[in-house]
Amino acid sequence: MTDATRDACITGIGIITCLGEGPEATWQKLNSGEINVDDKTYAPFSIHPLGPVDFDKQIPKKGDQRQMEAWQRIGTYAAGLAIDSAGLKGNTEILSRTDMIVAAGGGERDTAVDTTILSAMPATNDPDKLLNEKLMSDLRPTLFLAQLSNLLAGNISIVHGVTGSSRTFMGEEAAGVNAVRIAVSRINAGQSEIALVGGSYNADRKEMMMLFEFASSLLRGGHAGVWDRGEHGGLVPGSLGAFLVIESRGHAEKRGAKIFACISDVMAERPKRTARSVTTVLQQMWQRIANKIDKRSAAVLSGATGAEPATREEREFLKGLGGLPVRATATYIGQALEAQFVVNVAIAAIALGHGNLFPPHDKSGLEQPMSDQLKQVVVTSVGYWRGEGMALIRAA
Repeated sequence: MTDATRDACITGIGIITCLGEGPEATWQKLNSGEINVDDKTYAPFSIHPLGPVDFDKQIPKKGDQRQMEAWQRIGTYAAGLAIDSAGLKGNTEILSRTDMIVAAGGGERDTAVDTTILSAMPATNDPDKLLNEKLMSDLRPTLFLAQLSNLLAGNISIVHGVTGSSRTFMGEEAAGVNAVRIAVSRINAGQSEIALVGGSYNADRKEMMMLFEFASSLLRGGHAGVWDRGEHGGLVPGSLGAFLVIESRGHAEKRGAKIFACISDVMAERPKRTARSVTTVLQQMWQRIANKIDKRSAAVLSGATGAEPATREEREFLKGLGGLPVRATATYIGQALEAQFVVNVAIAAIALGHGNLFPPHDKSGLEQPMSDQLKQVVVTSVGYWRGEGMALIRAA
């Protein structure tokens, strides 16, 4: 028999997106169908910009804020929200043994330096010498430090006092899936009692927009829902931070914490992309949890990015689920790579807390209304390039 006290339960939610800050603001905007998109800064491409935020509320020292890049400030802020939500702020005894698992990418580049080097290269007879001189004279020593992926965890530790073990995963969407998977596995196995798990992304980055476009992955033209972007669809990057406090049921009940939802069966795969590989992998994952799903009270929260052909292949999988209600969150908040799976788990927990699903925002007909009470949510992750995942989130 499984030990219910080892269930991995969500007791804290920290979320900040283009829809606003916190579970209730997020829920209200999802229900109203409001979309916040900047389609001018990077036209013909779009981003979902971060909503208004007062970083002083969670990062009170200006010196701490100044030494962080935007993605680190966003993540540190969201982590603080999760800690507050879990009732852990100032509880040094618990925070000192709280494990931290962060999904993070690299830091932001100095665009001005990159532009200077690229402009000077064609006019020099010794490009190696030029590059070395520019890197020595123009590159700030602090820039490299700010680009380290594990600095987000370091800043969270400094600002919020989370000083248990620390792990940082890189690898775009798959990093977020595995951050949650490892946290849940450790709690289920009795190797951890409580963990802070999450990530963040700043969409307002010229070099990332360039890299996405090199891969032909960006949506061109006006904004459209994920399922309505057609065969030449693409992703819309979104600025957001999402962190969860996940702890064993026994630990949560002992300290009287509110349980938002529970997580089980977190699966991650990174197969080579071939024709229909996304469909096949998702079907295989589904078979591992199918006998646990009550279709009368379940829904799917899709991590589809809008990029093709992966989105088309995930849609094929979803159509085979017998009419199970589906929602694609990237329609509302965009794609945030490492943080995407975590924010979708957070939204699933928020929806389960309300006992219902937010309305569809889809002209294709894939998303249908749901009238029954929501008790289970299957969260999927399909990377824009690679990395599939799935988890079952249950009502508390």
